[in-house]
Parts: sequence; structure tokens; C-alpha cells
Amino acid sequence: MKAILCEKFGESQELVYKEIDKPTLKANQILIKVAACSINFPDTLIIQGKYQFKPDFPFSPGSDMSGTVVETGSEVKHLKVGDEVISISLCGGLAEYAALDAARCMPKPKEMSFVEASAFLYTYSTAYYALKNRGHLKVNEKVLVLGAAGGIGLAAIELAKAMGAEVIAAASTQEKLQKCKDVGADHVINYQEEDLKSKVKELTDQRGVDVVVDVVGGPYAEPSLRATAWEGRYLVIGFASGEIPKFPMNLVLLKGCQIVGVFLGAFTAKAPMAYLQLCSELVDMYKAGKISPKIRRIFTLEESPLAIEMMANRKAIGKLVVKID
Repeated sequence: MKAILCEKFGESQELVYKEIDKPTLKANQILIKVAACSINFPDTLIIQGKYQFKPDFPFSPGSDMSGTVVETGSEVKHLKVGDEVISISLCGGLAEYAALDAARCMPKPKEMSFVEASAFLYTYSTAYYALKNRGHLKVNEKVLVLGAAGGIGLAAIELAKAMGAEVIAAASTQEKLQKCKDVGADHVINYQEEDLKSKVKELTDQRGVDVVVDVVGGPYAEPSLRATAWEGRYLVIGFASGEIPKFPMNLVLLKGCQIVGVFLGAFTAKAPMAYLQLCSELVDMYKAGKISPKIRRIFTLEESPLAIEMMANRKAIGKLVVKID
């Protein structure tokens, strides 16, 4: 089979496109013929050795995928050959075939194309887990989304609106902010041109926001924490800026707020049934027309390194998908 391989830690340009053997299955796994795989920010980290987990070399990056089951392990009961599935995994998606833990796979809704399905689970389940399970978002609360034009950011806007919240989207260009408006943001802030804290306070009548969704970190973290309301929840999802912030902890005391970690990978491993229930709720929202993946561009398998480079350079507005023929 053909695959994109990471043979040593480095940049996307060092990935190789080559013919390799199909993966062998463990008893609890399925083998899928991959139809499509979307690119997410962790893919840019894992090839550099900067992610929390480091696969053995060589490995194929790509964690968010859709495809058709072609073989099942001896312990797999809920899936069979011919089933169309979606899954998130640590890696393996940028290849013609992938071996996946069956417990992390679910049937692909027939209403979704393979391309849509590959761009669905990671962003929406991360954003929903953040807002619902970790942020306990309530109707009529106010949400600030940082890095709002990325995959998780756009998903967070849609989901927060579907959950009855008011959304302030913050991003770095007018093009990105327009995309945020298009998916339902009530207000937008260009945090490269406007003072983030002051603008949030202005938009909330000086009260502040109840929930902050942060995938960026860096220089926008502390102003956002200062812009939270009493008993606000600051959701730490990632550090796309490359800088892990350090907070003055007296702010947490004075605001009675919480800084809450959001680690979807650990949640899926520690609470697989709760994760599948969360995914089922997302599928219901999709079928109801409340959410839908925002595909920016489709690449071939051989073009995958370019897609990863675009993600690393924060050039993506919406989802980048690799379609594997």
C-alpha cells in the first residue's frame, strides 16, 4: 500500500511517500481501507516529536479518518467487513489502509460523505467535550473562542450557538473573522489590531465571558483570563502559538474562576462509552442541520505534507482533508 511516512522527527518536508506493507491486526482491531483523512494541529506536533505521545518509527501521521472495514480482529463484535466507519487514532490515517482500535471506531452516518466524515470527529468531539463536559456551558452564557477560524474554533462556535450561548470569536485577520461570522459568531475581535481584554469587556457590558475556549495560548491567554466573569471557566485545549502561557494565579483567586484542561485523547481512553455517547449526540446535531464540517481544501495523499505545512503555519481557515483514492 502507499503511505506518507515519518521516519524521523522533523518538518513536513521530510515526510516520505512510499510503498509499504499493510498493517497487521491485533485481536481488538479492525483494518480499514482509508477513504479520507483530515489534518489537525496535533499532526504537526507528532511529526516533530513535540506531542504527548511518540509513536515508533516509521509511522504514518493522520488521526481523523473515514473508511471501509476490510478485516476484523478476533475480539471485534460490533463491526464487520463492509461497514463504513469513522475514527480518531494517534496516527495511521495518511495511508491506503489503517489498523485501528475497534473501540474508537463508530459507524459512519449514511448522510455524511467520506470527506465530511473524516473532518468531523476530532474537531467536533474536542469542542463538545470542552464546552459540555469540562466547561458546563449553560444557555445564555457568553463564550470567547480564541483561534476561532481553525477547525476546533469553528466547531466551538457552531456548538456554542446550538447550546444556546452568545459567542465572541477572536482571530488574526478579517478573512478569518468573516468565516466566524458566517458560521454564527455574534461578535468578532481581531486580536492583532484590538485590545482583547478591553474589547471583550465592552461587548459584555464590563461583565466578562463565562467560558473561554483557548487553542492558541501565548500572548492572548492572560488577557482572556482577565476578561472572564466571576466563576468563569477557562478551557485549555492547545497551544497553536507555540507558547505555553504562565498565569498569575492571584487572578484565579480574585475571579473565583477555573482553569480547566481539555484532553480528548485521555477522555476517549478512560471513558470510551461516555465518548461514544458524546459522538452520538454530535451525529444527532449533524442530522438536525445544527453543525456541519467546514472543508477548506482537499489534497491527494501525495500532497499530504503540504496540508500539514499549511496547518503548521496557521494558513487553514476550516478543515484540510486528504482524499485517498
